[in-house]
Amino acid sequence: MDKQKIKQLKRVRRKGRVRAKITGTNKLPRLSVFRSNKGMYLQLIDDAKGNTLASVHSKEIKKKDKKISISFEMGKLIAKKALDKKIKQAVFDRGGYKYHGRVKAAADGAREGGLEF
Repeated sequence: MDKQKIKQLKRVRRKGRVRAKITGTNKLPRLSVFRSNKGMYLQLIDDAKGNTLASVHSKEIKKKDKKISISFEMGKLIAKKALDKKIKQAVFDRGGYKYHGRVKAAADGAREGGLEF
């Protein structure tokens, strides 16, 4: 099997283990992170109803900067959107990624924006 396929399968397994323990509700949604090579998505999800309450894509940040600083700004923006909908707390879902780099920067930005994990 190809190294990339093995790497992807391992991430999917980690994601499954993380998701088995984490669920989001309307009052305490799940802050989900999806990261690709070019972009990143953050979503606040209510798993009970299957609704996305708020979302942010890296293209919404108009600055041309490094990926980590864009992720930090994305975290601030998702926190602002959450506070507008009167959501103060969330459960952080790293989605099988290591809590490092862009994922950590997004979490730090959300914390600085006023969202609690």
